[in-house]
Amino acid sequence: MLVIVSMTQTALGATASELFADGNRLFRDDLYWAALLRYGEAAEAGMNTPLLHYNTGVAHYKARQYDRASESLKKAATYGPLAAIAHYNIGLSEYRLGNTEQALSWLRRAANQDERKDIARLARTAIRQVESELVEDSPVMQRAVVIQEKQKIGNFDFRLRSGIGFDDNVFRSPEKPYVDRADPNRPLVVPVVQSGPYLPVNLSARYQVNALDNEGFFGSYMFNGRFYNDETLNNADEHLQELAFGSEYRRREEGDETHVFSAFTIAEHNQSYYDPDNGLYRTVDGVDISERMSYLRYGPEFWVRRKLGRYSFGFRAVGQLWNYEDVVVVPEYDHEYWLLGLSSDIRLSSSSLLRINAEYYTRRYGERPSFELDGTQPVGNTPVRYDYLVLGLEARQRITSWMWFGIGYTRADRQDRHVGYNSYVRSDYAVNLNMQFGERLKLDVAGRYFLYDYENAFAFHDPTAGRKTMDRIMGTVRATFRMTRTLDLVGEYRYRDAASNDTRLAYNRSQSTLTVRWMP
Repeated sequence: MLVIVSMTQTALGATASELFADGNRLFRDDLYWAALLRYGEAAEAGMNTPLLHYNTGVAHYKARQYDRASESLKKAATYGPLAAIAHYNIGLSEYRLGNTEQALSWLRRAANQDERKDIARLARTAIRQVESELVEDSPVMQRAVVIQEKQKIGNFDFRLRSGIGFDDNVFRSPEKPYVDRADPNRPLVVPVVQSGPYLPVNLSARYQVNALDNEGFFGSYMFNGRFYNDETLNNADEHLQELAFGSEYRRREEGDETHVFSAFTIAEHNQSYYDPDNGLYRTVDGVDISERMSYLRYGPEFWVRRKLGRYSFGFRAVGQLWNYEDVVVVPEYDHEYWLLGLSSDIRLSSSSLLRINAEYYTRRYGERPSFELDGTQPVGNTPVRYDYLVLGLEARQRITSWMWFGIGYTRADRQDRHVGYNSYVRSDYAVNLNMQFGERLKLDVAGRYFLYDYENAFAFHDPTAGRKTMDRIMGTVRATFRMTRTLDLVGEYRYRDAASNDTRLAYNRSQSTLTVRWMP
């Protein structure tokens, strides 16, 4: 009692921020009851912030006052940036109170969010422990503290998703017969639209070694593929695999956060160069050029993000070499790719976000000749160089605890650096809706509309066909049902519609998949 009286007298005259900071110091010294006293004094001095409620809840938890911990953490959970970790800790508190079902409900909310993947992994581990009644004083419990001073030595994440799919236009064939004005003979082409089932495969694995307090080194592997069952459709098989090595630095301090990522990636993409009209391999003068679209790309990537309260700022840089297969009879698509990007997030309230981004990137080809303003592509022309300036604006609004939506607009200006034949301005309108039904079912709906405004290009590269026009519609509906703690059932429908007066490019396509995702 004498100690408490002395501490209270010392606190007289201190500001709420000073009391809060002193409470954090006492917490770090494992003096949880003293920390709670300081947090209470900070509240009496006028502080009423989500971080105060969060730290108070964690201190109550460490002092074994689980009911009060749950109460304080629920107040902190209303603030978006703290929601995931607060849900996780509420689950732990409810488990200590003997409320197993409520504990699982809160832990699943933490596991099903995408903003904090580290918390999602911890939540999945805790769910397994709760379901097997093995929680006790496990290391997972200790990781719940907001002031984290120890990390796991290693962290392995593995995901696998596969199932069945159906594609109603495998080769993106044009809808209607057309006259090919790019051919001197101008033949009438009757496209053959082909459909069939396929096997989708998505795999990712990542291992991170936390060598320092706030920094870890990682290696990751990713594979995405689509393989058709019918032999007549195998020309449309496609896969991409990527290997990356790098480091990740992340540090949080009472609402502020610094996140730095750097990596070197190597990716291999395999895709056949087929004729959309019939799905057969493309040839030139009888020579097979079906390997033309396969490539190897490699290079470094770096990005940094700094969060200061309601504001965050980011910078991104990428440099890559794309090395395509050499098919000899036609120019290669080999090129350099460089990107610089800036972004900023402004959290207008606990439920709304405004995002602004700007990017400049360039593709500089080694052999591919540029077009002239008359639509011809002389072999001796300077290689293609496209420079892009992209400006985007996105707004997100959470309507309820289980639903949010977003809208966005992006303007991309591409400049053809030869004479401007292939320059265009692209307007991109986007809308997203995310809904969570209970603890198991999640629904995502997204739609985008692209409108291209070409300055000089002609349909079929033929001046008599008029200036080229193009617009595209893309839509996705995805439903995810959590079957067990490690298995999700995912149903997805994708629709694409491309319209253009260059009829070779006009098509519509829908793909449906039903897959199982395993996240051990």
